[in-house]
Amino acid sequence: MKAEGTALVTGAGRGLGRALALELARRGFDVLATMRDVRAAAGLTEEAGADGSRIQVQPLDVTRPETMALPERLRVLVNNAGIETEYLPVEHAAQEAWRSVFETNVFGLIELTRRAIPALRAAGGGVIVNVTSASLLFPMPFYSIYRASKAAVQAFGETLAAELRPFGIRVLEVLPGPIETDMLAGSDREPEAARLAGYEALARWAHAARQGMSGSTTPAAEAARRIADAILDETAPLRIACDDVGRALIGGADAAPFEARIAGALGAMPCEEA
Repeated sequence: MKAEGTALVTGAGRGLGRALALELARRGFDVLATMRDVRAAAGLTEEAGADGSRIQVQPLDVTRPETMALPERLRVLVNNAGIETEYLPVEHAAQEAWRSVFETNVFGLIELTRRAIPALRAAGGGVIVNVTSASLLFPMPFYSIYRASKAAVQAFGETLAAELRPFGIRVLEVLPGPIETDMLAGSDREPEAARLAGYEALARWAHAARQGMSGSTTPAAEAARRIADAILDETAPLRIACDDVGRALIGGADAAPFEARIAGALGAMPCEEA
């Protein structure tokens, strides 16, 4: 597609969302950079330099439909806003935590997408980008809430792609691996599961595995560049990576049966406290 019209990016105050707002403006889109608190946008237009005039900041909370004001000439919707919660085993994860994460990561995304479809159709087509996670391709313990929310978005996107193809609206699912963002930095901690009897060894293993990614991160600006390439590429597949780790995991998922990948992962995990 041509870089024209407006691209709306949620969660654009920091991390990958901010990098995408900057990159899409650089490519030639008018960008509506949205976030819960517009104070997070401080310095955004200045960072964009000559492209700063293409960026407009607007408050948008995906859990509050009354904040969902859609622009004219919408051509790209980037569903990037998302949250995590404590890293707990399923038996200790409260229902309130599940509801909170799903309100943002699933229900809010669905509602904004539902409202955007008529605008994309009126513009003659466009692209919907759903940011999920490469963690969907690995059974990481204590990530059940986050992974389940992203899996729901994945299934939603597959059906959406089939429904919207006749209208010239493409759907992209981006599965980021370790991108250099505040969220990634915040995940570098011992899981809260470590304080629970029976889960201590597995929590230590999970923390060590997380720390092992420290040398394999990708700058947010580079990840945004790869996503923008896919947005503009009419032949891009439904499911893409924006970093080398994500690409390797997608390739492994294509090459190995799910049962084999699960067995390999479980074989590396401790089964009980030493």
